[in-house]
Amino acid sequence: MSLWLFFGDQETISRFHLHPLGKYLDDYAKWLHDRGYCWEAARAKIRNVARLSPWLKRHGIAAKDLRWDHIQDYLQMKPRKSPPFNRQDTANLKQFLRYLQAQGVVSKPVAAESTPIEKMVAEYRVYLLKERALSEETTAQYCRHVNRFLLESFPRVRPDLSTLRSVSVTNHIQKFAAKMSKKDAQLMCCALRSFLRYARYQGYIEADLQASVPAVANWTLASIPKALSAEVAEKVLASCDRQTLIGRRDYAVLLLLSRLGLRAGEIVRLELDDLDWRAGTISIHGKGSNLSQMPLPPDVGQAIVEYLQHGRPKCSTRRVFICRTAPIRGFARSAVVSNIVARAFRRAGFDDSATRKGSHLFRHTLATGLLRTGASLPEIAEVLRHRSTACVTIYAKVDLQSLRSLALAWPGGAQ
Repeated sequence: MSLWLFFGDQETISRFHLHPLGKYLDDYAKWLHDRGYCWEAARAKIRNVARLSPWLKRHGIAAKDLRWDHIQDYLQMKPRKSPPFNRQDTANLKQFLRYLQAQGVVSKPVAAESTPIEKMVAEYRVYLLKERALSEETTAQYCRHVNRFLLESFPRVRPDLSTLRSVSVTNHIQKFAAKMSKKDAQLMCCALRSFLRYARYQGYIEADLQASVPAVANWTLASIPKALSAEVAEKVLASCDRQTLIGRRDYAVLLLLSRLGLRAGEIVRLELDDLDWRAGTISIHGKGSNLSQMPLPPDVGQAIVEYLQHGRPKCSTRRVFICRTAPIRGFARSAVVSNIVARAFRRAGFDDSATRKGSHLFRHTLATGLLRTGASLPEIAEVLRHRSTACVTIYAKVDLQSLRSLALAWPGGAQ
């Protein structure tokens, strides 16, 4: 019986089995154990279910008939001998209900019918994933902006895109762009251009409204790429405590960022099958579903091996990097990698302004270092997996040695 994994008292286990939910607790205990829940958390979750079970019996509710409104009624009750319910109790019971639904014990609630706008956004999402081959993250961002645009344009009526006019598109962008960062405003404009092209392709509109989407002011190569010095980069790497499980994982992530210039999303998507130990290569799933192979440096490979052997928990997922808290799963989004970088900066003694630069800072540092050692822009573009050298010309701004050779002499001689 799997309950023995968390309870050593036969009397307690027997009491758990007496009520309607008792026969599901052994499998639930194994489910919690397989997902890496610690002893204390798993006991609390099981005890929550064991406390609910007698209440169901008193009210004549069978396990197969359990619904969320039953659990809400139970949570409104004021226990006599037990402590009051809290938010964690609610979360634990909600998780158990989802577990029963996944096992087929309880039928899943019938989803409410989607609104016309939701259906239109869902169809657009399929188009982005299937036809455009965009990533899940990019698709989610596009749909977020399109959904807001449609709700703003058709607040109380069924969306009729044929009634859209250029002025309504422009007014929407002017209204919301002022509240956004420049990067998010650019993303909104890209999303709306994409949606309006899609709408014309589907025959929802006849006019080419994408031309009415203004461009956000963005001067090419106006900024200077920020990079870390070698000393700072090594200090950030050294901040990881490699004697701990989390420290080994974070160190391997930071090495992939600094040595190979990987993007945060590429680290999230990295799987065990992408590591070819015999050939010494690593396969990178980049933007636009592009797959690239890169040599695996010895120090990076060694860091990954140490994490896989002495830090990565046993689990069914093939993702290389796993979250530190249960349920055990791969990283969900790029923000997890950014948080790892931010914590490393803080441990190394840098202020919050340094942590806001994010994981991409290591990519800039790698490009700048390659340029200073004599690498050409096409070579840097190849290392960073850019399709065009135009994407890396900005790094010429920090090649001071080459810029000095282009500088004109000061009129009248040196001052």
